[in-house]
Amino acid sequence: MSTLSDSFRNPWERFHGPNLGYVMEMYERHLQDPSLVDPELKEWFDRWGPPEFPNPNNDDKPKDFVPRTNVSANLLEKYVQAVKLADYIRTFGHLNAKINPLETSEKDSHQIDIQKFGLTEEDLKSIPSSIISPYLSNHIQNGFEAIQYLKGVYTAKLAFEFGHVQDAEEKNWLLQMVESGNYQPSISNEKKKELLKRLAEVEVFEQFLHRTFVGQKRFSIEGIDTLVPLLDEIISESVQKGTKLINIGMAHRGRLNVLAHVLGKPYEMIFAEFQHAPNKELIPSEGSIGITYGWMGDVKYHLGLDRKIKNENTVRAIITLANNPSHLEYVNPVVVGYTRAAQETRNKPGFPEQDESKSFAILIHGDAAFPGQGVVAETLNLSRLKGYQTGGTIHIIANNMIGFTTESEDSRSTKYASDLAKGFEIPIVHVNADDPEAVLAAAHLAGIYRQTFKKDFLIDLIGYRRHGHNEMDEPAPTNPLMYQIIRNHPTVRNLYTTRLEQQGIISSAEEVDRFAEEVEKKMQEAYRKVSDVKEELDYEMNPPEVAEKGIPKIDTSVPINLLKQVNHELVQWPDDFHVFNKLERILKRRITAFQENKIDWAHAEMLAFATLLQDGIPIRLTGQDSERGTFAQRHLILHDDKTGKTFSPLHQLSGSKASFAIHNSPLSEASVLGFEYGYNVFAPETLVLWEAQFGDFANSAQVIIDQFISSGRAKWGQKSGLVILLPHGYEGQGPEHSSARLERFLTLAAENNWTIANMTKSSQYFHILRRQALILQKEEVRPLVIMSPKSLLRHPLVVSGAADLSEESFQPVLPQPGLGHDAEKVERFILCSGKIAIDLAEKLEEVKDKDWLHILRVEELYPFPMEEISRYVKQFPNVKEIAWVQEEPKNMGAWNFVEPRLLTLAPAGVQVSYIGRRRRSSTAEGDPIVHKKEQARIINQAFTRS
Repeated sequence: MSTLSDSFRNPWERFHGPNLGYVMEMYERHLQDPSLVDPELKEWFDRWGPPEFPNPNNDDKPKDFVPRTNVSANLLEKYVQAVKLADYIRTFGHLNAKINPLETSEKDSHQIDIQKFGLTEEDLKSIPSSIISPYLSNHIQNGFEAIQYLKGVYTAKLAFEFGHVQDAEEKNWLLQMVESGNYQPSISNEKKKELLKRLAEVEVFEQFLHRTFVGQKRFSIEGIDTLVPLLDEIISESVQKGTKLINIGMAHRGRLNVLAHVLGKPYEMIFAEFQHAPNKELIPSEGSIGITYGWMGDVKYHLGLDRKIKNENTVRAIITLANNPSHLEYVNPVVVGYTRAAQETRNKPGFPEQDESKSFAILIHGDAAFPGQGVVAETLNLSRLKGYQTGGTIHIIANNMIGFTTESEDSRSTKYASDLAKGFEIPIVHVNADDPEAVLAAAHLAGIYRQTFKKDFLIDLIGYRRHGHNEMDEPAPTNPLMYQIIRNHPTVRNLYTTRLEQQGIISSAEEVDRFAEEVEKKMQEAYRKVSDVKEELDYEMNPPEVAEKGIPKIDTSVPINLLKQVNHELVQWPDDFHVFNKLERILKRRITAFQENKIDWAHAEMLAFATLLQDGIPIRLTGQDSERGTFAQRHLILHDDKTGKTFSPLHQLSGSKASFAIHNSPLSEASVLGFEYGYNVFAPETLVLWEAQFGDFANSAQVIIDQFISSGRAKWGQKSGLVILLPHGYEGQGPEHSSARLERFLTLAAENNWTIANMTKSSQYFHILRRQALILQKEEVRPLVIMSPKSLLRHPLVVSGAADLSEESFQPVLPQPGLGHDAEKVERFILCSGKIAIDLAEKLEEVKDKDWLHILRVEELYPFPMEEISRYVKQFPNVKEIAWVQEEPKNMGAWNFVEPRLLTLAPAGVQVSYIGRRRRSSTAEGDPIVHKKEQARIINQAFTRS
């Protein structure tokens, strides 16, 4: 420690603020008893003696230090207490800050009582200002002035919380920015006028909607009007610094106003949506905004938009507001996924190259939703992880201090809505939404912090909600006291008008009123245009033919010589790279497995990935333990067992033209799946795969599955080719490790919205992955849901030969080999899917009398292969029964989905029957012995004549 001080003329100069307070307190202990302090500190104190302090009486050079003098214990105690007082103001000043626009009594920063620290005004005047803070300007002469200044800084309408930030560099930077005042942007008088006009636009828009579309929901921004100038400032500053893409995610509150004024959505289009007559004729022809439509559509306050910021004919930047369902916060990881995709370049081998300056995300939260919805914490946890970080998101809590009709004390266990962010060391500022200039200062600080530290930042914009939860709701019955205050509270436009009038910046309120009248006229004209346009009330809500029809035939085969070369390269690594011995032997076996036609599931996957990279298709795969594989089957990232370094053969593949990214995900499903969906939507050329550790874990991501993946294209025209891998199969491991809830995906299946597969051969997996990758940028693109295997990963009946990869293609149905030689004798036609088909195949070897039955494996459950199955059924003229066999309970699995389809294709007089578990409330047995017994019963029943 002593050596660190040698570069300082005064060794105490290296300490300031809270750190100085701590060292001084330790020195006081040292004077009492040297054994009470750390030996390193004791050595330092013994070497350098008592502290030296700036001379408060040296007016010419107030920062100069006096020669070393002994400091009495009493004086030292005052210095310590002064530093503690300053730190108390920094830590608790926000509790006395004027951040709530509805508080009727003016808060008094003098409640921070210096006497509680044993100090007087004279004591503080005798202390140098630099002891309190080294960041103050020279005009602050002593400790008393410094404390008064800090009170003003930390208890104003912009309050700060960053005591939870642990990194010393960050914390000192924040202290310096705040206490020097450098976070405050320069706001010219002209800019103040423009800010007032912006507030007038925001207010007039809401009032026009309120009068014109009486009783319709719009989730008004009124009470947090400054959200619009806050976004304006963040976007403007970032674009000036070279950002090319800003992605915004937000819920309903204020969304229409943000669409109109931040995204530039024409008033005509918004008004048309209120009249339930959305008309594409109203889209501007110059292409400054981008809108995609689904065939089902969505309510107006869910819709997104793109806006191009142009400089003459050049696009400087694009702002995107993401489509969002009523699950308020679930858009968060989707938007972060957009952002990561926009930052990465994927046209070279290896991991993608990331440039965090290209893009960033702004997430706007509700004050009840931020602490209330778990996906918020999941998304915050992604912010520093290498596979998901984006160099910092700016979070804004649009805080109207109420959720629906629930007041804050009933909706969270913390003082502030923002407190969740403290666990992730995210700096927080609370700002009074009625002070537009403080709001701009918050925007400025957020922007430069993100640029400096590449971390998230949170702005708690504290306002109110002028109307009820929606405009049909009367809030007074449940929140009478709050709404008595709100109804008498002036709007922020009126407050800021008065402020600028008092400052002489505007001549009178009439100047603003005239501008508001002009805005009103624009809206009236836009409304007239809407009335003149023919309403499209009779438009059909049908998907385009290209979307609803099946995937076209695609050649997914790969020449055998290329496969052989790739297979060899994938088990090569540098000579000085040491793979774990046992794993090395397993991986090297893939050479002989290829030659012996024993390519298992993970082997086929690796070959599929490799050949797609050679086709120039980037790949991203994430999930819990995906690098290794949940079942130790994959090992696409190898670890040197001597150095710990990592290596992937897919990064060194000859002929590769694209990136390969694979990341182990955190123990989250909703945020990670949402992130991958967003990444895929924004990078449509990339094969993006998410793998659940066990299929049932997708339960935790059900909102993403329901509201985005299965329906996003129908609602918003938002295409996705995301692949979801869900380990599924009954092996006696209990409810959560058996079922991937196949029935839920089949229930959501309609309009060819996705493909659902449950396959039994590794070559089928190879071909379906390649097929999915080759349709990514075509109109036929759709998500792919795979019930991936567990026990079948290495099963000998699932392996494939090299010819299956080089000569075949994906088949929606596969006949069981060795059956149906005499079609006349077949009486029972068994249909099954996935693992149960392999169970049947194993048992089949023991069955002597099998000429009476035939087995067909349904590899693709949706779209259901009606024609292919019908062709097989017709081959057996004497069939009496079509039996569906499954291992899931009767009310789960595929039965409820396939039964009506089998009844449709069954010939007259042919019975359709079910063989499987009875209806259950739980997915599977918990005892492995009971499981085996029940599994054996199903198999035996399938092979027993009725």
